[in-house]
Amino acid sequence: MDKYEVVKDLGTGNFGVARLMRNKVTKELVAMKYIERGPKIDENVAREIMNHRSLRHPNIIRYKEVVLTPTHLAIVMEYAAGGELFERICSAGRFSEDEVNSARYFFQQLISGVHFCHTKQICHRDLKLENTLLDGSPAPRLKICDFGYSKSSLLHSQPKSTVGTPAYIAPEVLSRREYDGKLADVWSCGVTLYVMLVGAYPFEDQDDTRNFRKTIQRIMSVQYKIPDYVHISQDCRNLLSRIFVANPLRRITIKEIKNHPWFLKNLPRELTESAQAIYYQRDNPSFHVQSVEDVMKIVGEARNPPPVSRPVKGFGWEGEEDEEAEDLDAEVEDEEDEYDQRVKEVHASGEFQIS
Repeated sequence: MDKYEVVKDLGTGNFGVARLMRNKVTKELVAMKYIERGPKIDENVAREIMNHRSLRHPNIIRYKEVVLTPTHLAIVMEYAAGGELFERICSAGRFSEDEVNSARYFFQQLISGVHFCHTKQICHRDLKLENTLLDGSPAPRLKICDFGYSKSSLLHSQPKSTVGTPAYIAPEVLSRREYDGKLADVWSCGVTLYVMLVGAYPFEDQDDTRNFRKTIQRIMSVQYKIPDYVHISQDCRNLLSRIFVANPLRRITIKEIKNHPWFLKNLPRELTESAQAIYYQRDNPSFHVQSVEDVMKIVGEARNPPPVSRPVKGFGWEGEEDEEAEDLDAEVEDEEDEYDQRVKEVHASGEFQIS
């Protein structure tokens, strides 16, 4: 617990609060995701940690270790100094296909990272611009993060719950039946590509963006168009049309995307099959600071409520000022997206079905 010192808060996510920390010895900056000890440390948290721990690839945020404070379980990860890809889109409006740091360049990296997840039999289930970070270099390296919704087909049953961010959700995820999480990830990658190119979500009515029912109806009927003012090549249009297919069995696969002409154009050398081969070699136990047993022991201990009767400041790190930690936890707990509520309502009504 004395290993790290606080630099600043990074924000809040679905399950916890994130902070930028510094290793006191090495001076390395890391991101630390805090989850309150007690009932919040459930099977989903354990699954997130174990799935993320098994993924070691340049286009995936690196898991480092878990640590326990008196009040929280903290997941220690690589820090991506460039922030969210979403923020870059908001700043730029949209990306071109082929300029430096283009939509193609980021999409190629996204697919490389997702392909690695899938070869490890892990589907992400919440791919979106907000869950893709950049490392801050002049030619930014994209890094997938947040495995809170991920599932492993080796360890877990086929997913059937409606999870993910509504604008990125595939039609079959709304069907209330079992679905292939890998094919649902492909759809989300397509939404990500569309947003990078157009600067808007493909299935939202731009004149009525808060009409959640209409968005869901458009997803189910695969109703989208590319605005006239956006120039997109025929190869790119073809790729999007093969991704946005309601029947997941007819949808293009990640492997097929990697062989698509649009994807292969200007493919960086480090993303070629031969260069990527090293990351698919057998996992090296020396990569990990903690063994599986160590991790699960810490997670098990975190299931016990905080062993203190009085509030501990700063997420349990000694010597910190109280930086409204309790308020941040409450904000995470109470924050339920209106969009998610509407999706649940429509989902419960059974109004939309996928054939």
